[in-house]
Amino acid sequence: MSTTTKNNMTRREVLGGLGLTLAAVPVSQLLLACGDKDPGPGGTGWATGGTAAMTGASAYPNPFASDSGTACKLTCEQILGPCYGNTLVRKDISEGHDGLPVRLALRVLDESCKPVPGATVDIWHAGPVGVYSGDDQHPFCNPDNQEARAARWFRGVQTTDADGRVDFDTCFPGWYSGRAIHIHFTIKIAGTESVTSQLYFEDSLNDDIIGTQPLYNTRGQRDTRNTADTVVAQERMSDFILQTQKMPDGALLAWKTLIVRSSTGTPLCEAHSQFMKDLMNSGIDPNDPDTYPPGAPNP
Repeated sequence: MSTTTKNNMTRREVLGGLGLTLAAVPVSQLLLACGDKDPGPGGTGWATGGTAAMTGASAYPNPFASDSGTACKLTCEQILGPCYGNTLVRKDISEGHDGLPVRLALRVLDESCKPVPGATVDIWHAGPVGVYSGDDQHPFCNPDNQEARAARWFRGVQTTDADGRVDFDTCFPGWYSGRAIHIHFTIKIAGTESVTSQLYFEDSLNDDIIGTQPLYNTRGQRDTRNTADTVVAQERMSDFILQTQKMPDGALLAWKTLIVRSSTGTPLCEAHSQFMKDLMNSGIDPNDPDTYPPGAPNP
């Protein structure tokens, strides 16, 4: 994509429309089987200091141990967004960044609920201050931030194991104007893209972390909740919410099962909002910021 900055295009105008992807209790498989989505503010406080604070990581439970009830419905497409960039093969994608530590576990299954080994899962998201890393996207992904442009933090790719699982160690994403807090991902099988989409956290969890935690609470409350996001179709939002649980060391365990097509010949479902559909139907590529209309309203 071109990196020519349009003078009359603000970061809010573009990013807003484009989508730049339990209380602390003794952990048991029973609790995980319940799939509690709200870690809550009680018990042990949230950890700080990034992935180095994940002192109990070796004992984190397998959140997919009770997946027998999973309905293997295809994971639908959302836009790639204009802040995708080169990545690195690695589990810890934080590059030592401070923030609330997160173990993100993703499991890739096919339509018959069988694990898909050997698939590559590429993720990327904004840092705690709402800025993306890298110098190979449009400059508004990290405007006037040379440190961010020189880094690759919060980007990484892993290959699924025999159980279809990958783990990433990261920090809780920050917010930026016009978007709900989200994580981008794309899955490839034998080098061919199967699905690209985005994941979200429950608003109650976002409220807790953004309102109380260092690095996050100094920026004020975000301006876009899940219910106001204009990238994902609201009736499909629940399909993309991560399950979460606070770990005894104060880190967040977040997980999601993703269902991919058994063949690229299978039609790919989509979960675009009406705003995104209208944009694309008008001939605009929402992944290319240079084509975004300067006069478009902030979503």
